Amino acid sequence: MQYEVIIEAGPRNYSGYAPAVPGCAATGDTAEECRRNLREALEFHLEGLREDGLPIPVPDTVEVSIPA
Repeated sequence: MQYEVIIEAGPRNYSGYAPAVPGCAATGDTAEECRRNLREALEFHLEGLREDGLPIPVPDTVEVSIPA
């Protein structure tokens, strides 16, 4: 499965989350480090859901660009 993620630049680092997977987030000093950390966080989070017998969220986020 593939999940859309949002990575945002902050004043000192980057933070990211997957809207389809509540509670799963990560940070990093760079956008690339945040992406790597978020991938690990997603894998860990989904593994925990499987172990607990809970449903795996369906990737339902769609990327859309809106001109301003």
